Amino acid sequence: MNNSKVETISRLAQWKIDSLGPCFFRRSDAFKVGIWNWYLCIEKNRYLYVRLFPEPCRTSKEQPPVARIVLRITNAGANRKPYISPVHEKLLRTGDEFVWPVDSTFQGRFIIDVEFLDLKISPIKGGEASSIWPNQGAMEALASRSTLQGLARMLDEGIHTNVTINTSNGSLRAHKAILSASSPVFASIFSHDLKEKESSTINIEDVSLESCTALLSYMYGSINQEEFWKHRLSLLGAANKYDIPDLKECCEESLMEDINSSNVLERLQEAWLYQLDKLKKGCLTYLFDFGKIYDLREEVNNFFRHTDRELMMEMFQEVLTVWKPL
Repeated sequence: MNNSKVETISRLAQWKIDSLGPCFFRRSDAFKVGIWNWYLCIEKNRYLYVRLFPEPCRTSKEQPPVARIVLRITNAGANRKPYISPVHEKLLRTGDEFVWPVDSTFQGRFIIDVEFLDLKISPIKGGEASSIWPNQGAMEALASRSTLQGLARMLDEGIHTNVTINTSNGSLRAHKAILSASSPVFASIFSHDLKEKESSTINIEDVSLESCTALLSYMYGSINQEEFWKHRLSLLGAANKYDIPDLKECCEESLMEDINSSNVLERLQEAWLYQLDKLKKGCLTYLFDFGKIYDLREEVNNFFRHTDRELMMEMFQEVLTVWKPL
């Protein structure tokens, strides 16, 4: 067993450590979160001191991270009692800039969790630090292409629209050609002698006006990151219903980025419902490999009372085949 290895998933880093002697020092292997490699360091004499710092390199020197973090130390085993730090937000460059003294005695093996609530980067030429999350790359690149600006105008200004979409709380106008090019389901509707073709009206009453607007913004290439994040669960359902695989993949990747204790069971249910294998694996890894199921006993019990039997069986199978005691 490599006692210096730090496991990571999403924005969580976890270090499993053997028992400590009366005087002890250890540094972890490097682990990557965001664009930086990081180290954890522990030192024990009277207190237990935990240090977190980025790997010394050009990136961390020119653009040191501002990390908003919370740490947790937990004894291994069934009766785990966590010791949780306050939320810290600091500019980190060296091992002296963040030190968390823990006035507690840990017997046997224990676990250190570091959850990165946010990571900010300072511009090389100076200025205000900005968050590196969410990753806006693919979505903003798509929306910024000049070839899509005309499509966005067509939607926003209703230029030559030829189909009405009725949602649960309002109506929108759009273009059959754009819908058909984006979705084989819409293409089928408009190419067959269905009532939607004759009336040029589509009823999507299980989606709100706001979520449908976000869906059209994606199809027309004008969606922004804030709109995408706000409606990504609704967009996931629409992508599945209307067979839009690239949107479905974007939603899955986005939902993988911020798995935490408050949403992991909901994410697991969505992954099961929409057959998102990567998201499902990420949720199960968070729960079992990282031991977070211990912190969610009541939530898991309620989850089992309402979830699909096959999903329950798969979770139990995960316990049997994946869970590895410390």
